[in-house]
Amino acid sequence: MPPTGGSSTASFFFDLGSPEAYLLAEQSMHVPDWIPVRLEPHAFMCAAEVDAYKEDVERRAAALGLMALRWPEPFPADTEFALLAATYARAIGRATAFALAAFRQAFAAGRNLEERDSVLIAAAACEMHPAAVLKGAELQSTRRALDEATERARAEGIRDEPALV
Repeated sequence: MPPTGGSSTASFFFDLGSPEAYLLAEQSMHVPDWIPVRLEPHAFMCAAEVDAYKEDVERRAAALGLMALRWPEPFPADTEFALLAATYARAIGRATAFALAAFRQAFAAGRNLEERDSVLIAAAACEMHPAAVLKGAELQSTRRALDEATERARAEGIRDEPALV
C-alpha cells in the first residue's frame, strides 16, 4: 500500500469496471471512505490474455466465497457514466452502497455498466432516485470531484486500482 500522505482515514480507491476492485470491495465494507477514480485500465494484449485474467479473477472470487462471476459484455467496459454516478453517490453519502450495488450488477449479474439502465438499477438498489442520479452525474461539480479524486490518488502514489490506503 502506498503512503497516505498523513491521512488518518482509510480510503478505498476504485473503478467500477475493475473486477479486482469488486473482489476488494466485498472485503472492504468497513472502510469509511470509498473514492471512485479514473486510472489507467488494465491493458490486454490479446484474447488469450483476457481469458487468463478472467480465470485468475474467478479463482480468487471462489477462494473468497463469492458467487461465480458473470462477465459483462463488453469487457473491459467504459465506466465513465458509472464513475460519475458513483461520485455523485459519494457526495450524498451513498458511495459504499452504490459501489457495491454497481459492482454486483457488473460482476455478479453480468450487466454492462456502459448502459445507463444498469447503473440506474444499482442506484435504485440503494434507494437513489434515477432522476437524481442522472442529474447528479451530469453536474460539472461531479465531474470536477471525479477529476480531483483521480488527482488525489495519483498524488498519494496510486497508479493502479483498486487501492486500499
